[in-house]
Amino acid sequence: MTDAPTFRADLLAWYDVHQRTLPWRSERPDPYHVLVSEAMLQQTQVATVIDYFNRFIAELPTVEALAAAEEQVVLRLWQGLGYYRRARNLHAAARTVVDEFEGRVPDTVEALLKLPGVGRYTAGAIASIAHGIPAPIVDGNVQRVLCRLDAITDDPRTTVIQKQLWARAEALVPDERAGAFNSALMELGATVCTPAAPRCLICPVRAYCSAEQRQLTDVIPPTKKSEATPLVERDMYIVTRDTGEVRLEQRPSDGRWANLWQFTTVPRGAAPPLALKNIRAISEVKHALTHRRYHFRVLSADGDGAVAGEWVKWDDLDRYPMPKPHLRARSIVESV
Repeated sequence: MTDAPTFRADLLAWYDVHQRTLPWRSERPDPYHVLVSEAMLQQTQVATVIDYFNRFIAELPTVEALAAAEEQVVLRLWQGLGYYRRARNLHAAARTVVDEFEGRVPDTVEALLKLPGVGRYTAGAIASIAHGIPAPIVDGNVQRVLCRLDAITDDPRTTVIQKQLWARAEALVPDERAGAFNSALMELGATVCTPAAPRCLICPVRAYCSAEQRQLTDVIPPTKKSEATPLVERDMYIVTRDTGEVRLEQRPSDGRWANLWQFTTVPRGAAPPLALKNIRAISEVKHALTHRRYHFRVLSADGDGAVAGEWVKWDDLDRYPMPKPHLRARSIVESV
């Protein structure tokens, strides 16, 4: 792009007027707030993240507070956001910042890449937004914007095109206002240069867009072919006893939903590893992840003091972080 300076100026002028008000944005962003928001924004929409971010910062206002927190506290604050590995990585990153960087979120891409869960994009976002370092970023929104600017019709997920996009992003990011520029690229992709029905008529950089000039915006980037995801079926037992308590079990420390708590769960049709009485079907819960679909058959049952497990008063369940399907099952039971 031979007219990169005017492209930057036009994009930043638009951003200064039209940027969304978000709790982690400010003239001088708190590096800790940027670290937390970037962790939450991975694979999650901005509208969903806002309330979670506010609650998280209210309870863990500093990187030192996060580093000192128990994992169960962090998981409870994350409960419902999904992709819980992000929460554990964020927790570990905070401890690394405290232990190895004297409590200051690093200001170079090289140092940021040493933090657990921080990859090339996140390192560039934190370096530029929190510290003003002219580091490039390429997330899903920026990828789409750059593909349309350059009319790239090939699959952007390939190694060759990824290399090309990162080179373009690096060439475009300015020395001054690097964070605002990167935020503007992401904002443009999120609000104007959308995957479907992009709002080209109001785009501030329409004049620079090769895809719009060639009428290719509807086919760039190419749609990823959908693949069938495997279905996993489970039986979820809401086991209660006369004391008004419900049985919980903690998931293993690795794998999906690691260390979260759940109602008694077994493969569909398998006998529960407990002596239960009065088993009754209540409802079904469906839950889709990126590479897997779950169908839970929700049942209620009576247990007794001989049944092992963690027995919790229903009103105390909020203290136990649970996967979203189990939260939905809890909501169903409470509404009956």
